Parts: sequence; C-alpha cells; structure tokens
Amino acid sequence: MALLYILFSRLFSQLQLPPLFNHPKSQLQCFGESVYCIGDDYLSRCSSGETPLDRFIAVVGWSISTTRPAVFGVAPYNPILGETHHVSRGTLNVFLEQVSHHPPVSALHATDEKEIVEMIWCQQPAPTFSGASVEVVVHGKRQLKLLNHGENYVMNSPNLLIRLFPRPGVDWVGTVSIGCEESGLEAELYYKGPSFLGFKGNQRSVKGKIFESKTLKTIYEVEGHWDRTVILKDVHNRKASTVIYNAKDVFSKLIKTPVVKDPKGLWATESAVVWGELSERILGKDWDKAREAKRAVEEKERELQRERRSNGETWVPKHFTVSYTKERGWECSPKQKWVPPAPIVAPFRDI
Repeated sequence: MALLYILFSRLFSQLQLPPLFNHPKSQLQCFGESVYCIGDDYLSRCSSGETPLDRFIAVVGWSISTTRPAVFGVAPYNPILGETHHVSRGTLNVFLEQVSHHPPVSALHATDEKEIVEMIWCQQPAPTFSGASVEVVVHGKRQLKLLNHGENYVMNSPNLLIRLFPRPGVDWVGTVSIGCEESGLEAELYYKGPSFLGFKGNQRSVKGKIFESKTLKTIYEVEGHWDRTVILKDVHNRKASTVIYNAKDVFSKLIKTPVVKDPKGLWATESAVVWGELSERILGKDWDKAREAKRAVEEKERELQRERRSNGETWVPKHFTVSYTKERGWECSPKQKWVPPAPIVAPFRDI
C-alpha cells in the first residue's frame, strides 16, 4: 500500500490536492507500516532458522509479507524534506527519514537488539506513463541483515501497476530478486496481475524458485497468491509442500493502531506532529479547517526552501548518509548503529 500512496503523491505533487482526496497519513508512515504493522512476527522467523536454507526460506516469506493490498484513488501527504517517523514494536525499533524531495527518496533503518537483526532500505519510485496505465519502478534496494549469522539478504520491491482503462485497478507486478552471498542462495519471485481487460485469472499471483547461485540448480519452487497463501514445493518430491506465507497471519488478525507513549519525546519533524492537525480535521470531515491546516504546512516548507536558497545553503539529511551514482542509483547508510526505542509504540495484536 505504501508504494501506491507514493505514486499518487507523485502524480498529484504538482497540484494542490484537496484534503478530501488525502489519506490521513504521511507516505513515510505508510512505508514504515510494511515493517512494523503486521499480525504475526514473520521477521523473527528469519533469524531463528537452524540452517542457511531454513533462514533463506523464512526471508522469502517475510519479503512477501511486506506486500500490502493497494487502494485506488487516494494519496497520503507528501513528506516534507527531513520529515521523520519513529516507531517501536516490541524490541524492533524503526526509523525513517525523507532524505530527498526532488526526486522523492525515503530511507529506513530498523534494528532489533534481541533478535540481532538490522534493516536498511532506500527507495525512489519512478512512474512511467502509457496510454492505459502507469507503472512505478521502485529504484533502490532493501537489505535485511541477520547479524548473529553474518548473513546479508539483498532484495528489491515489485513494481506497482495502475490500470486506468478499460477497468481501473491496482496490482503488484514484476520480478523480485533475493540474494544472500554468504549462503550462496538466491530466489526470483514473479508477481502477476490480471489480464489487460481486467479478468481475474492469476490476479495477485506470485511464482518463482529458490536456487543455488553457483550452479543455478533449483531447490524449491514457489507458488501461490500474496493475498492468500504461498507454498514451497520440493523439486525432488512434488508431493511435499510447505506453506511459507499466509495472508491471514498478516492481515486478518487484529492489528492495533500505534499510540504515543512519550509525547515529550516526539520530534518536531515526526510525521504525526507535522500532519497531526490535518489528519484530525480529515477524520472529523472538517474540510475547511483541513484545507487551512494543509496550507499552513506547505507554506512553512516553501518558506524554509526560500531561506535556504537565499543563504546559499544545501540541505543535508541528519540521520543518513546519502549518495547517488548512475551505476548504483540512490544509496542510504544510517549514521547510528542501533535505532533507539521510539516515543510511538505499535502494540502487539490481541491473542
């Protein structure tokens, strides 16, 4: 869902989108939710696997769990430059920063000192328009580091396809590659949507394989639907299959709304602070006050931009070191080793 929000934000970034069409969240919040807003803890399964293959399979399941259903036609708020979002869920601490506005680049750093896990994500969505659809290629990579095993898993995101005609809709498409150099294992997952005419067919299907990097020998086949279940099939024993992902574990079980536990610990750049009044007005359907609140945030940001230009200042991210090359694209490196506990907490679901 986060990337759909990002796309619509980019599509309407040059327009003054009325609050009526805003989803009452910043896209940074939507981005972070794919990590901390989940029913069952797929992340801890990654580090608890006994063998490199067990852990790789768990990482594949976790990667699929970050794919969320998309909603057509609404846009979150465009994060202001330097906006942050900081949330904890148990021992997992998640921190995000908007490190560039033009082009839009978001960075994520998450750590869990109990599970000895670290995540570093950097992404820049780039929409491409065609006559009947818009496809968003998500540049950048996602890293999941299982530090107690010395393993680094590098992967990308599927692309988002927005169909405008003949039947409007949204789907995840394209190839996701997952690799772990230390274990010599790779996976390729192919996301597929419905046909051009909108017939369901293999809608929301995901198929692929897990194979050895050196020999390219397939070990397991992966198939299913990311909004239902995904199974693993042993190529040497077709009758043997294992469920590695069940959408009910992610979405159907009660997920509680994050709550502010330490109001004094909130930074002025926190998404909930920057957009708090606007979200409150939208939820209350007070559209006149919502327009005023949105205008105030946007005008303050424009004023800061004018001041930087007037003083000849170049804005630099506070929490990430950011670089860009044509060969590697955008890369983000966190300035701190561990993310501290956050003033906002995402409670665990009720059992």
